[in-house]
Amino acid sequence: MRIAFHTPLNPVDDGGVSGDRRMARQLIAALESLGHVVEPVVALKTYFREADPERFARYVDDSARLRGALLAGYEKGQPRPDLWFTYHNYYRSPDFLGPEIAAELGIPYVTAESSDSRRRATGPWAAQTEVVRHGLAAGDVHFFFTDRDRQGLEPWRNAGTALLPLPPFVELGPDHSVRADQAGPPRLVTVAMMRAGAKLSSYLALARILDRCRDEDWTLSIIGDGPCRAEIEAAFAHLPEGRITWHGQREREATQAELAQSDIFIWPGIGEAYGLVYLEAQAAGLPVVAFDSGGVAETVRTGETALLVPEHDEEALAAALTSLLRDRTLRESMGTAARRFIRSERTTERAAERLAEGLAVAVRNRSAKPRGKASS
Repeated sequence: MRIAFHTPLNPVDDGGVSGDRRMARQLIAALESLGHVVEPVVALKTYFREADPERFARYVDDSARLRGALLAGYEKGQPRPDLWFTYHNYYRSPDFLGPEIAAELGIPYVTAESSDSRRRATGPWAAQTEVVRHGLAAGDVHFFFTDRDRQGLEPWRNAGTALLPLPPFVELGPDHSVRADQAGPPRLVTVAMMRAGAKLSSYLALARILDRCRDEDWTLSIIGDGPCRAEIEAAFAHLPEGRITWHGQREREATQAELAQSDIFIWPGIGEAYGLVYLEAQAAGLPVVAFDSGGVAETVRTGETALLVPEHDEEALAAALTSLLRDRTLRESMGTAARRFIRSERTTERAAERLAEGLAVAVRNRSAKPRGKASS
């Protein structure tokens, strides 16, 4: 099939670094591995930092013009899609294009990582939420990454709209299953952007947690950069000298190499949707230490490949980390289990299998619907 792939939040090829861009590229790779032709939709980014009514009205008008231009192009002979796939339709970045175009062309409309927010349905975000829900009602298949998202989507499940699991997955790099036995203290590693909000909160929590473990033997490599770097470095400044290595932003290959030379991956993960970095760390054979926050539990096997504690319980997270620091056998056995888990269950190949099954369902569901105006 020819698939129109729409990413309202961020264009997949804009050069930015973020988990959503990477997941979008992974989805494209998985679809292409099935033999489909995937064409990213050229459209404006529709991210709303604030609920701005004037900006929303402009997006409504601009999107209507773009829909018209796309449909006119298809009428004039431009290659038309056989299926529309939207990634990440949610209240801050709603899909203004897919439902109407899919209905007009009579093609399946599929989404991945869509989410609904009941508390946003009234108040300043009501208009954006209405657009999201329009897409949810029009969908033939919605792939969900986490059970939390599934719960929000349940009201939209019906005979013509399927909700299907697509567990978070990761494109694998080289398998560093045999690593040299290095002397010295256990090596911790964390990877995250340094920006305001949940990422900054996680870094500040990590500094406090490591302070609780200052009498243990460890070193920490930090990979990441961003506008909050100075504030984050200041938060770690009181820790014993020589413990922290700041690597800044690194390419994926270099990051994977650093993971492969480490012993434990620690990232509190406050408010994480799920976190591709947890998958990367486990693929490299590292046990994970984190808060049981958001969708983090969907990326690990708790107690087998990861130690998770209640969100914001910094004392418990320090205790979990200490248990791994003091028990080499435990961290190595968990690391082996982590590598096995990711490389057998969370690969692009496994994701492609689930996508293939879901697209077949979407085709069947769309064939049973009348062609024309999208559902509302």
